[in-house]
Amino acid sequence: MKVKDTALTARQVKAGPDDGLTEGEFTAYASVFGNEDSYGDIVVQGAFAADLARWKESGQNIPLLFGHNMADPDFNIGHVVEAVEDDYGLKVRAQLDLENAKAAQVYRMIKGRRVNQMSFAYDVIDGGAVTQDEKSVYELRQLKLYEVSVVTIGANQETEILAVKSATDALMAKAGRVLSAKNETALRSAHEQLVGAADEIKNVLSAIDAGGDDQEKASGEPTAKSGTGDEEPDGAKSTEPDEEPKAGPSVALLAAEAHIYALTGAQEGVRP
Repeated sequence: MKVKDTALTARQVKAGPDDGLTEGEFTAYASVFGNEDSYGDIVVQGAFAADLARWKESGQNIPLLFGHNMADPDFNIGHVVEAVEDDYGLKVRAQLDLENAKAAQVYRMIKGRRVNQMSFAYDVIDGGAVTQDEKSVYELRQLKLYEVSVVTIGANQETEILAVKSATDALMAKAGRVLSAKNETALRSAHEQLVGAADEIKNVLSAIDAGGDDQEKASGEPTAKSGTGDEEPDGAKSTEPDEEPKAGPSVALLAAEAHIYALTGAQEGVRP
């Protein structure tokens, strides 16, 4: 399962009675046709047609989530009332569950024009590489739609770790295809960031190695100790009660790791 974001202008998002809709309703484009995204993909008009028919026939509602969080029911903030393809993209009319505190907050954010981006989770049923403007792109011709999400621009476009993840996903998605110059540049940039992160991890591990018993705690594989109790003998205790804490990963690195775990879990249907 993959996800794809759509940044919208304020005029492309309408919400509530002030925009001629019922309370808790909003309309937006979950996908835009014909434009190349950061993956080098282009969604073709008609890509959703068959699956929208499948959803309608099933009698079920396409879920509306916040941030693709599939594990926490609080983040299931509503459902899609209507989804249609027009010349511009996949336009959805969604109803927020205003009894859900998170949904009510998202509604306020949409009406206040504090969020203006949609995303959708999908699998590729049919796609293929084509040459367009003398470069290779990948057309998404038929998709299976799992859900649509309201997402924040900051969490999906501005974090460094997403730049790394987007480049990696682009490579995996294009296995066997020639990478475009843009994707090659993104991958080289991702490589430099990963090398920097690896150097930081090495420094942390070196500090842990120098800490003796602290290494056993970090590794989760303690060695056997003499004595029958769980406590260390008095002689094994540190004689430096004011010892400085060992160096650890930076806040940026920890945030990056957490963000990778959350995003990959959301795409695979697995959450921590």
